[in-house]
Amino acid sequence: MNHTSTPTPGSSAAASPPALPSAAASWTRLLAVSSLLALIALGLAWELWLAPLREGGSWWAIKVLPLTLPLAGLLKHRMYTYRWLSLLVWLYFTEGVVRATTESGLSAALAWSQVVLCVLLFVACALHVRLRLKAARAAAGFQPPDAAS
Repeated sequence: MNHTSTPTPGSSAAASPPALPSAAASWTRLLAVSSLLALIALGLAWELWLAPLREGGSWWAIKVLPLTLPLAGLLKHRMYTYRWLSLLVWLYFTEGVVRATTESGLSAALAWSQVVLCVLLFVACALHVRLRLKAARAAAGFQPPDAAS
C-alpha cells in the first residue's frame, strides 16, 4: 500500500485546517486592519468634530459606513475581501486628493492624512494577496515555466 498518495476527500489530511499565514502575510494583515480602522476613525472625527462641513457635525460622516463592511473579512483572512477592498479604497483616495487640493487649513491636512492611509491600505491589501497566492502556489507544488529550466 502506498502511503504517499494524495489524500482523498474523506481522509483526515484533506480535512486538516489550512496552514497559518506566513509572518509577512500576518504583518500585511495587521497593516491592512490598522489602516482601515484609522481611516474609519479619521472619517468620523473629521466630519463630526475636527472640521465638519457644517457647524456641529455633518451627515458626511456616513461615508465611513462602507469601510466597516470589510472588517470581518479581513479578520477572517478572506482573500476576496482583500481584493475588493483594494478597489474600494480608491474612492476614498480620490476624495482625499480632491479635498486636499481644494480646501485649506485643518481640513486639507486631514485630507492628506486620508490619502496616506488609503495608500497604506492599498499596499497592505495588494501585498497580502500576492503573498497568499505565492504561498498557495508553493503548497500546490506549482513552478513557473521559467523556474523549471
